[in-house]
Amino acid sequence: MFALCDVNSFYASCETVFRPDLRGRPVVVLSNNDGCVIARSTEAKQLGIAMGEPYFKQKERFQQFGVVCFSSN
Repeated sequence: MFALCDVNSFYASCETVFRPDLRGRPVVVLSNNDGCVIARSTEAKQLGIAMGEPYFKQKERFQQFGVVCFSSN
């Protein structure tokens, strides 16, 4: 028997579970080698951060809005 679970914004949600200080803050998780966004919290989505968005193009914007970035590595 197998079970599959789909969790909204899984990687970002996991970070907020283990780091309660991040609740209510925009959180993104970046792909291997920090290339692009692969998971976003609800707060990050509200800022208009898109999936697959290259980090190097948005780095200043992330700093401006206090977006917390994590690497998937």
